[in-house]
Amino acid sequence: MSELNASNLRKEQGNEGPDLVGITELTSPYYMVPPSGTTAERPQNPQPGTLRFNTDIGSLEYYKGDTIGWESIDRTSPKNLGGALTSGSIDGTGTRALWAGGYIAPGPCFNNVDAITLDTLGNTIDFNNLTASTAGGFTCSDRTRAVYAGGRTGTTPGGPSTNEIQYATFSTQNDYQDSTGNLTTASAFGCAFSDKTRGVFAGRSVPSYNNTIEYVTVQSLGNSQDFGDLVYNSGYGFALSSSTRGIVLGGLDPNNGAAAGLTIQYVTTQTTGNTSDFGDLGYGKYEGGSGSSATRGVIAGGYGPNYTSRIEYITMATQGNSAYFGDLDALNGTGKYSASSPTRMVVGGGYIHPTTPFSNVIEYVQIATTGNATDFGDFINFGRRSLAHNNTSNGHGGL
Repeated sequence: MSELNASNLRKEQGNEGPDLVGITELTSPYYMVPPSGTTAERPQNPQPGTLRFNTDIGSLEYYKGDTIGWESIDRTSPKNLGGALTSGSIDGTGTRALWAGGYIAPGPCFNNVDAITLDTLGNTIDFNNLTASTAGGFTCSDRTRAVYAGGRTGTTPGGPSTNEIQYATFSTQNDYQDSTGNLTTASAFGCAFSDKTRGVFAGRSVPSYNNTIEYVTVQSLGNSQDFGDLVYNSGYGFALSSSTRGIVLGGLDPNNGAAAGLTIQYVTTQTTGNTSDFGDLGYGKYEGGSGSSATRGVIAGGYGPNYTSRIEYITMATQGNSAYFGDLDALNGTGKYSASSPTRMVVGGGYIHPTTPFSNVIEYVQIATTGNATDFGDFINFGRRSLAHNNTSNGHGGL
C-alpha cells in the first residue's frame, strides 16, 4: 500500500481536487471538512453517493440518485448512513414545523406535539406537549416562536373551548407554555397566518360562526386585539402569507354555503382593517392544508361539496383566481396538518375518505413547481385530524 502525505492537493487546472480511484484510506487525528452550502446551492446532476454539508438544515446529506434525490444523514443514529431517517433535528436547525393537538373521533383530543424538519424526508419526532388536550386551535409563528391560541378542549371534540394563548420555542423540545395573554373569547376552528412579527387569527366556528379577525405580536405574549372582519362568517378556512399579505381562502359558512367556500380575500398584515377581494378558488372547499413560499401560496385537500385531493395555488402579490397544481396521493379528505419552508409544503394526517378515518401519512410538494404530492413519512404515534389550519414553521412564506 502506498502512502501520500499532503495538506493541499489541487488539479493543474481549476480549483477541484485530484480524482482518487480505487480503495482510498484517509487517516488523521484531526478531521475532514466536506463541501458545504445551502439547499439552493446543491450541485446539478451529481453522482450518486455525493456527500456535502447542508447549511440550511445543519446536517450532512448525500445524493441517492435521480429517483430519490438528496437525503440527510440521521443525526439521531449517526452510525447509520443509509437507514431510515427521522427528519427531525433536535437542535432546531433547518426549517422546523410543529403540529399540535388534534383528535380521533369520537374522542379524545390530544396534547401531543409532533415536529419535522421540512428540508428532509422521514417520520415526525416528539416535541412534548401542549398545556392541555386540544383540537382546532389557531397556530402561527415567527422565526423563533410558535403560537397556539384557543382550541376545543376536553376528552372529546365536543368539549368546551379555551381562550388561552400558549407558545413554544422551535429550537427546543420543551412543552408549550401559557402566555400572559388571551383571545377576546374562547374560540376554535378558524385559520391563522403570520409575518415576521405579527400573528393573525381569522374566522371561527366555535362558539359560533363569525367573521372576526384578531392579531397578536408573537414575541409580546399579550392579549389579542381587533384587526377587522372577513367578508363572511367563516370557520375551517385555509390561510397563508407572504411578507406583506395575509390571505384567507375558502372556509365554511352555513348561511352562505358555496360562496364562502370559493372566496379568496386578503389583508396587509401590518395594518388593520377588513379584508379585500382577491379572487376565487377553482373548487370551493374548507378544512384542508395550506402553505406558502415568499411568492406562491398552495392549498390542498378539504371538503365541499365532496372530499377532494385537489391542490391549487395562487401568486400572492397579484390578485386573481387560483390555478390547478396537482393532487394529493393518499390524503383525499379533511382535517390536514400542514406547514411550509421556502421551497416545500408538507401535508399530513386527517380524515381520508373513505378508507382511513385518521391517517398517519405525510406528503409534500415543491411549491415552485406543479404536480402531484409525494410521500414524506409518517406521524410516529398515531394518525389524527386537526380540524384547523396548522401551518406553524420557522421558515414559511410570511417570514
